[in-house]
Amino acid sequence: MTQTVDLHWLCEQITDASVKGIALAASTLIREGQITVGMQMPAVRELAEKLGISPATVSAAWAQLKKQKVLAGKGRSGVWVCGDTAMPRPIRFEKIGNYGENIQADLALASPDPALLPNLRQAMLAGLNSPQLNSYQREPISPQLLKAIQPRWPFPAEAFLAADGGFDAMNLIVQTLVSPGDRVIIEDPTATRLLDILDNVGAEILPLPCDNQGPQPAELASLLQKMPVMVIYQPRTHSATGHTVSQARSAALAEVLAGSKTLIVEDDGIGDLSAWPVYSLGWHFPERTLHVRSFSKAYGPDLRLAVLSGTAEIVKRIQAWRNFGVSWTSRILQDAVAWMLGDSATQQQLQHARGLYAARRRRLLEALASRGLVLPERDGLSLYIPVASEQYAMITLAARGIAVLPGERCGMGSRQFIRVSTAMFPDAQLDVIADALVIASGREVAMRADF
Repeated sequence: MTQTVDLHWLCEQITDASVKGIALAASTLIREGQITVGMQMPAVRELAEKLGISPATVSAAWAQLKKQKVLAGKGRSGVWVCGDTAMPRPIRFEKIGNYGENIQADLALASPDPALLPNLRQAMLAGLNSPQLNSYQREPISPQLLKAIQPRWPFPAEAFLAADGGFDAMNLIVQTLVSPGDRVIIEDPTATRLLDILDNVGAEILPLPCDNQGPQPAELASLLQKMPVMVIYQPRTHSATGHTVSQARSAALAEVLAGSKTLIVEDDGIGDLSAWPVYSLGWHFPERTLHVRSFSKAYGPDLRLAVLSGTAEIVKRIQAWRNFGVSWTSRILQDAVAWMLGDSATQQQLQHARGLYAARRRRLLEALASRGLVLPERDGLSLYIPVASEQYAMITLAARGIAVLPGERCGMGSRQFIRVSTAMFPDAQLDVIADALVIASGREVAMRADF
């Protein structure tokens, strides 16, 4: 588990309790290895009280080190050491998986089961027959893939661009359209790497509370008064909570957004594995909606393929920024996915996979319910479980050889929760894991939660 820097020891190392002095002392200790990467810094208020200074002074010192990519985090998740040199890196994402050597059941990553993914042999052969193969023309999307996805898209978009996976598409959007200091509204909780991407560009993150139907319209209306440049949300099968934005909620969000000019970004990360349709805000605001659909979880992570849509002008801007690097996504991979989208056997296999994932999730839900922990039936490759204390839950589960994702990796508010992957759930350990999850959750708190 994460080790916290000793408060009294750290105070003894700080001889100058100014913003500059605290930042210098901490960075020196980190650079020399006396405070190592991954360690948690003491709470701001506790450190300030011990030093006899304002918490704002400590916060300002930490802010300097965050800009240098030495520290990361805030709020209830605290501040931790993310590096001993100044360099950009996905801090939250890199912390996932560091659970020690005693783990017997790793339920932290909600990854697809390789056994349920389509066989790529015929698809790759189809990709090798691409008419545009080996062309250096920087076309945004192959004609074959464009023809395959347009009838399936949730609104009639003006332009499309293939990207190297969903997070690559989201990173392209943020890098192109968000400047340092820009305010960006994003769901709380959200995908871990989206927070890393926004941190890396220097955006000011405005957390948007959600309920079981998605982002809350009243909270969105309040945040829009701060003049954000962008709002990011997941329209179906949320990666952390499993909720899906209903048609009624989408209409309510559209009413709120009608009075703004804020860009709307829809991140459909689970794509065709979702059991639900997308009620896209692109129907209401096609001139400022960017929709991203990933094909990795449904068709294969090594395909590294996603498609984003937007206006021709916005897609052109994103393509121009992309020309600093790879310029285009492999046409072999694009046309392989295009072939699978039209192949009836592949689509039947996807339907079968959705059913098996739902059955695995349901078995765990039933096991928890039989022990008094009742959770809502949702969608996706994981379960969202409210807990009384994330720290207690993680320690309790780790002691029993179980790893899950703590909410602090993808949440910014005060809500305490863990995410448990069900995609490759070990049925032989069902009872043991269910017992441990009930103990870890803080049973009464979990039963009262409606989100």
